[in-house]
Amino acid sequence: MKKARLLVFESGGVAPEIGGSEFENLVHASRKGELNAEIVGVVSNHANGGVRARAGRLEVPFFHFASPWNATRYQEVAMRSDANFFALSGWDKYVVGLDLDTCFSSKTVFNIHHGPLPDSGGQGMYGHRVHRRVIATFRRGEIRDTAVTMQFVTANGYNCGPVFFRHRIPILEREMPEALAKRVGEWGHRLQPQVTDWVVNGLVRWDGVNWDSLRIPETIRSGC
Repeated sequence: MKKARLLVFESGGVAPEIGGSEFENLVHASRKGELNAEIVGVVSNHANGGVRARAGRLEVPFFHFASPWNATRYQEVAMRSDANFFALSGWDKYVVGLDLDTCFSSKTVFNIHHGPLPDSGGQGMYGHRVHRRVIATFRRGEIRDTAVTMQFVTANGYNCGPVFFRHRIPILEREMPEALAKRVGEWGHRLQPQVTDWVVNGLVRWDGVNWDSLRIPETIRSGC
């Protein structure tokens, strides 16, 4: 059976030493056989930032995706890559152009979020903004845990797609956002390749429209 072809979207930073660690983690998992998929490329909105630097070192095709980030451009990037699954892994742009008649759709585009959803999601909620909100909510006594969360992406808003994986992480007393970000990032690196493997190999799936169609094997459900 042919391997799934995965395109990773990760913004990273402008400086060549910032960003791209999640993309690199997926590449290593693929090459070690832990992720049964071929990483066909990585996309960043920064022409010469950290993602491009890692792509060059890993000899993975790099796609610079500058504005406008509209439906036509998303579909063009997807078609150029020849991918059939798309992992948003630190991509800070709103995704549009999802079309069930193409390979780039709500069935094939999925996101990792380093926080609990829906409470830490929404427009602008990425990076340390997520962890600052989580810590503030924790200090008000409203939550005890954060999470590594993965979901399919839909066209009706930020972080509005069905969640198919959630790993809860207890927040420590007096923990600062920076320390929480480090711990959650480590969990994300540990878990993302395995969960991605489930998606691209059909163990986790849905029809892209009806939430009732979401299929998660019980062994995966119980492990969340």
